[in-house]
Amino acid sequence: MMKIKHQASERHVLTLTVDNEAGILAKIAGLFTARGYNIDSLTVADITENHSVSRITIVTHGPPAQIDQIHAQLGRLVPVHKVLDLTELGAHVERELALVKVAGTGEARVEALRIAEVFRAKVVDTTTASFIFELTGTPDKIDNFVTLMRELGLVEVGRTGIVGMMRGAEGA
Repeated sequence: MMKIKHQASERHVLTLTVDNEAGILAKIAGLFTARGYNIDSLTVADITENHSVSRITIVTHGPPAQIDQIHAQLGRLVPVHKVLDLTELGAHVERELALVKVAGTGEARVEALRIAEVFRAKVVDTTTASFIFELTGTPDKIDNFVTLMRELGLVEVGRTGIVGMMRGAEGA
């Protein structure tokens, strides 16, 4: 009987600078789909004044060999200028934005506001029966906030996905 070795799955944050052209996101998503790789988070935004270059941040996971393969294959796509694995490069900052709608009255409403203050969540909309909180931070911080709000009347969550940058004075 043959034993199968399982490699530990690692979480990686990849940033790509790409030509801002139609179809590039579909090519990148297709690369992941064709090989059965999962994208945990994906953000895209124009980063130049003339709108010619975009930055894509992808959070994925897999064994080291799979991450290396993803990195190499992304680098071969023609409109991709640069691929960086922030996880491999070292100290970096990750942030995500979430909008969290919580319905409640009375004590639940007061408790939701108290917890929001602890998490530095900002109230961006309110009615007599609900709040929408804006929260930025690490994915763990947002997960913890959402977990606490579930007990107090969580209605809906919208998350942007992760954006990351290397620490220090150098640019990507």
